Amino acid sequence: MAPCIFCRIIKREATGKIVYEDESTVAIEDLHPQAPVHLLVLPRKHLASLQDSEGADEPLLGHLLTVAAQLARERGLESRGYRTVINNGSFAGQSVFHLHVHVLGGRVFRWPPG
Repeated sequence: MAPCIFCRIIKREATGKIVYEDESTVAIEDLHPQAPVHLLVLPRKHLASLQDSEGADEPLLGHLLTVAAQLARERGLESRGYRTVINNGSFAGQSVFHLHVHVLGGRVFRWPPG
């Protein structure tokens, strides 16, 4: 099976606008933004979904959220608020099966989502 699109972006085999990277994480701009700011925070390690994570992944999962908060601060979203989302499975809206955290901001969000 061919690597997923996010794995290919992380390896620079496919185009994606990378806005942050470190040894375990890459963040990109969403290709189809749902808000003025819409970033995706990806682990370099391929996990198909949150459901596939294990106890050993706990530091990585925490790091993804820390990076999401840092990127939100850098884009001035902190004062008015922003949303972080992890879709888990197709019924929840997951369309790329590589775990990722959406960071959305710059507009008002309603509840419930979807």
